[in-house]
Amino acid sequence: MKNKLMAAVEEPGLKKIPVFEIGDQVDVHQKILEGEKERTQVFSGIVIARKGEGMRAMFTVRRIVQSEGVERTFPLNSPKIAKIEVKRSGKVRRAKLYYLRDRVGKGATRLRERKRKVVVPGAPEAAAVNPPATPAPE
Repeated sequence: MKNKLMAAVEEPGLKKIPVFEIGDQVDVHQKILEGEKERTQVFSGIVIARKGEGMRAMFTVRRIVQSEGVERTFPLNSPKIAKIEVKRSGKVRRAKLYYLRDRVGKGATRLRERKRKVVVPGAPEAAAVNPPATPAPE
């Protein structure tokens, strides 16, 4: 955040969301009001962009429906978003995946899987297992 005062004001309104990155395949559960009834609609796809920070953070999800690309941009801290589930993590080397708009078929939805590091509570860190080498005396 650029301003500490703005961060302090926005902090109570921020939602607890799972960690997801560009290239991850997610399910966004959105609350829909139909008359007086409320239901949850799921939009699943690949996260192609994130922008903003704090309360202004937004992310864009793309999916293919009947061989037509559909993109939706969601505010991250919206009360209409019930939850975000990360289905799989994609290994990407770019901040924005707009090049997927030009892809068709399986090429538009397939990204290599990123292997996540599993953190076990109470286990020693990798730095403790392999301490850095001491410099040789001159």
